[in-house]
Amino acid sequence: MKLGMIGLGRMGANMVKRLSKGGHECVAYDVNQESVKALLQPGVTGASSLKELIEKLPKPAIVWLMVPAAFVDQSLASLEPLLSPGDIIIDGGNSYYHDDVRRGNELGARQIHYVDVGTSGGVAGFDRGYCLMIGGEAEIVRHLDPIFATLAPGNGSATPTIGRTAGSSTAEQGYLHCGPQGAGHFVKMIHNGIEYGIMGAYAEGLNILHNANIGKQEHEADAETTPLRNPEHYQYEFDLPEITELWRRGSVIGSWLLDLTAGALLSDPKLEKYAGRVSDSGEGRWTINAAIDEGVPAPILSAALYARFSSRGNAGFGDKVLSAMRHGFGGHVEKDAKPKGE
Repeated sequence: MKLGMIGLGRMGANMVKRLSKGGHECVAYDVNQESVKALLQPGVTGASSLKELIEKLPKPAIVWLMVPAAFVDQSLASLEPLLSPGDIIIDGGNSYYHDDVRRGNELGARQIHYVDVGTSGGVAGFDRGYCLMIGGEAEIVRHLDPIFATLAPGNGSATPTIGRTAGSSTAEQGYLHCGPQGAGHFVKMIHNGIEYGIMGAYAEGLNILHNANIGKQEHEADAETTPLRNPEHYQYEFDLPEITELWRRGSVIGSWLLDLTAGALLSDPKLEKYAGRVSDSGEGRWTINAAIDEGVPAPILSAALYARFSSRGNAGFGDKVLSAMRHGFGGHVEKDAKPKGE
């Protein structure tokens, strides 16, 4: 099939390469034309404008947007006048599913089809493939199946689940039509909310291991700090690169996220190149919003999201309020902070 790809960032460019390798033709566009030039090869042509991109595509045109969620509406506003009835827009970024429902209705009024695809795979997707969570009209999703099948990891990426009938679903290949418009990004939203929780659990556990030598450190005896009751219980100097490497083998907490953690610790055991400021791109917040709307408890995912806020210094004023109250009722004086990372 032939399609246009708008947005050639960390994932979009590799998706073009994987599609081209799989026999599809791609017309690539990015506001940074150097990114376009870097992709040119047999099966991949470039476009210097959205108009040129649409002109190079057969009808009905298939256009995949791989841009940040904040720029999807802006991109659609520029694209829509160039589109014709029957054309298909795919949003493969991390849009809020509410926006998918709205966009689907707006484009549908012009008989333009809209498909939302939650895409997971990161920068390793070219080699590993992409897990695709798809929302949209069933007939259109079926039409796009060759594209999804090429981008997805394929049958050999995981062992079959015991009890499943082989070939019963495209989920076995790494892509799934989850429901109508918005369903793909809803599933991806929850996927990323879970990701926050898993990442947070690894980080907290490794931090406890990192500080298991606290019994070897000298501590001031004062009224402001609870003393370490049994320092002899905390005399360990754990080798975190070795422990994470160990956990990758046969452990129930093995995962690709653990693989990445082990690699990071191997190259930088103290993680000195990182400041510890963790961003969130929206999906965690939207997951918690959905949990509230549904009346479903999600304390672990909520805590993981709030930990990210704290990592960016957003707890600073609240911490000052706590310190002020302690000083007010008990005359407690703040202790000097330990150097960051220790």
